[in-house]
Amino acid sequence: MFNIFKSWLKNSLTTILLLTIFLGITTAGWTPPSNAALPSGNAITEGKALLRYALPIDNQPVRQLQSSLEDISTQLRANRRWSAILSDLKTASRILDKPNQILASVPEERQPQAEAWMTELKSGVDSLQEAVKIKDKEQILAGRNKLLDIVTLLEESMVSKFPFEVPAEYSNLPQLKGRATVAMKTTKGDLTMVLDGYSAPVTAGNFVDLVQRGFYDGLEFTRSEESYVLQTGDPAGKEVGFIDPQTKQYRAIPLEVLVEGDEEPTYGITLEEAGRYLDMPVLPFSSFGALAMARPETEVNGGSSQFFFFLFEPELTPAGRNLLDGRYAVFGYLTAGKDILDKLKEGDKIESATVIQGIENLVQPQAA
Repeated sequence: MFNIFKSWLKNSLTTILLLTIFLGITTAGWTPPSNAALPSGNAITEGKALLRYALPIDNQPVRQLQSSLEDISTQLRANRRWSAILSDLKTASRILDKPNQILASVPEERQPQAEAWMTELKSGVDSLQEAVKIKDKEQILAGRNKLLDIVTLLEESMVSKFPFEVPAEYSNLPQLKGRATVAMKTTKGDLTMVLDGYSAPVTAGNFVDLVQRGFYDGLEFTRSEESYVLQTGDPAGKEVGFIDPQTKQYRAIPLEVLVEGDEEPTYGITLEEAGRYLDMPVLPFSSFGALAMARPETEVNGGSSQFFFFLFEPELTPAGRNLLDGRYAVFGYLTAGKDILDKLKEGDKIESATVIQGIENLVQPQAA
């Protein structure tokens, strides 16, 4: 069974203890929070924010705009620091007063839409400043979330082409050359996930292809561990993965991890095995609902159809470097349905999964 690294834990307690001593781990098996993630400071734990930072763009003003708006929720949790929130909004307003610095990264044919988004952002920031004056926390948080959704669209419009070439040896596998959104109906309610092909094109492409085939419809969640993982994707019968109906072979998916600062993913080897102990994946296990590929514990390239949601619990598994980052491939994040995911247990079912956006980014292998 694909039990992630359950048996690895049982058979490698000595290794974990040594890691604990070496890295100064305070919670068994996990390292303390790291400042290595982008941006510097507290580790990011919101899936939507992680997806924004994972976009292959290079425009500092829009990143500063994003950061200032994201900081608002932090300030709201910190005893409602209204002056700090107002400072964030003033920073955002100053950036929006110089639209050309942001528009410079948007392809010409997309600029009219980008200009409209900028106008909407400016109006929204002004409205939030008024909401701060009356200290309307609910209105501020809702407005902040709406503005960040627009920032996401603006940043996505800056991506003009796929940023790297996937190795030819994986040309026989589906690839997601961009992003896709999947809606999943379960027996407990609905989930929405955004899959990031910019960081994990082969892993995300495989998942989108299987969703399109209806592979996951009706499958049970086969493993549930509170504050850890919820896993599914094991088909009925003797098979433990997807058997391609054309080749009659098990479709094996390579381990695929894009590291911050790298131009393309690392394939077929864990970051630990590569000696990259301090490197951070662009898509880390630091958010509730991180979506990752399961695999046999001893086969880094043995993933197929089974996947898991990481049930991030900050007190048990602090954000930052941990023993899953670099060992398993994250390929997306839950963006809606957190309360539903929290309720799902072993034996619950996926009723249906549907690609609702981005299917045009799925590239199927050409027939031989």
